[in-house]
Amino acid sequence: MNLIVSHHRYRLAFGVFLLLELVVVMSQKRPQEDGKARPSEGNSPDQDKRRRVPTLRKYSPSLSCFPILAYILKQIGFSLFGIIHAANLFVNYASVVQEVMKLQSVQHLLEPVLEPLIRRVVKEEVELAFRKHLNNMKRNGGKEVNSSESRSLQLQFLNNLSLPVFTGARIEAEDCSTIKVAIVDALTGQIVTSGPESSAKVEVVVLEGDFDGDEEDNWAVEEFNNNIVKEREGKKPLLTGDAFLTLTEGIGLVGEISFTDNSSWTRCRRFRLGARVVDGSGGTRVREAKTESFIVRDHRGECKNFIKSIFDEH
Repeated sequence: MNLIVSHHRYRLAFGVFLLLELVVVMSQKRPQEDGKARPSEGNSPDQDKRRRVPTLRKYSPSLSCFPILAYILKQIGFSLFGIIHAANLFVNYASVVQEVMKLQSVQHLLEPVLEPLIRRVVKEEVELAFRKHLNNMKRNGGKEVNSSESRSLQLQFLNNLSLPVFTGARIEAEDCSTIKVAIVDALTGQIVTSGPESSAKVEVVVLEGDFDGDEEDNWAVEEFNNNIVKEREGKKPLLTGDAFLTLTEGIGLVGEISFTDNSSWTRCRRFRLGARVVDGSGGTRVREAKTESFIVRDHRGECKNFIKSIFDEH
């Protein structure tokens, strides 16, 4: 209860102070208004104008009326300690008001200078960040466009051939399964499942059995093509059947193919199967695939082997 009464007493004291301050300010303005009605003869119009302009100093909080305020506070019932405390509050109030007015003056002076500077700095930073973003987009776009060129792609047979191989018989993989061909990344060994190369068209060809490439098993396109074996003169195509296949998500199945001639007439008496991309690589170099070398025998030899196996069982 005492706190509430004390609070209202200080509010009353503060109201009295503001009333006295208003009286002082009005008393300061009255001479100026009188001066406007009776301009001095010895002063120029510019001097009269400067005199009429109010200054911050004239309108700053004044403590000249504090003796009167102290007398009023004493009559209200304030003790000496209360009057001193009220004086400290009013001094603090005056200093705060003066600081605020100084800050407003500084703000009015600096705003015309700082605003264009801040606008220019912000504009430059935004433009710089935008240029960096565009450059990053160009670099990333170039990487995406040239991603297939930066990779080392190659075809690969995923399973081994079933041996021995005879003319006229379907060429199969081990366990009588279908031969599979895939396009892989030579660096990671992973099958390429996306992009134009993953759906490329592939041709199966017959290679010389002694075609090996260099020490790292690499070769040029011309070297691969020069080792493709063609049929003998007057003979049917060496490889018959569906020698073309289309990759699906990087993997293709070889159709039904077979040899029409044996390998005894070649320089090493052995063949290899090869695979090369003929369409859909988008201009990217895809290294060809090859199997291990093997001998192709006539189907008559297959019959002899079959009869021999029957006698061996008995």
